[in-house]
Amino acid sequence: MTSTETRTTTLTLPGIVLGVGLGGFLDGILLHQVLQWHHLLTSEYPVDTVDGLKMNTLGDGLFHTVTWLAVLAGIGLLYSRVTSDRGRVWRSRELWGWMLAGWGLFNLVEGLIDHHLLGIHHVHGGPRQLLWDLGFLALGAVLVVVGWLVQRR
Repeated sequence: MTSTETRTTTLTLPGIVLGVGLGGFLDGILLHQVLQWHHLLTSEYPVDTVDGLKMNTLGDGLFHTVTWLAVLAGIGLLYSRVTSDRGRVWRSRELWGWMLAGWGLFNLVEGLIDHHLLGIHHVHGGPRQLLWDLGFLALGAVLVVVGWLVQRR
């Protein structure tokens, strides 16, 4: 096994876990807080009541806790697997490729489960709700493919 193969294998899990956590943070910050398109439980608890907003805020907080823990776990995994030249690892295509793939996996799993199977929220409600949800899945698929291609180079 070459050093590149060893490093790629070593960085796969930490990169994916970091990508899942950071992708979740981006989703929560951009879609939940900045754009306010939805909250975690928007379809179950309307945000136009105080009680509904409280439940959605709690759901968003729990969601951000899980994504924060994923980032911590990814950093811990990365730290435990890389014993030297950590600066070079942060500049490596392997790590960034797997992080992009992890972000894409987050979109695919979260999109399929929350938007389509459970229907607890959608990317952006309204007449084009399905298109927004499918676009979210398409972005996830593109991120997985691009991430895989980046780490292969």
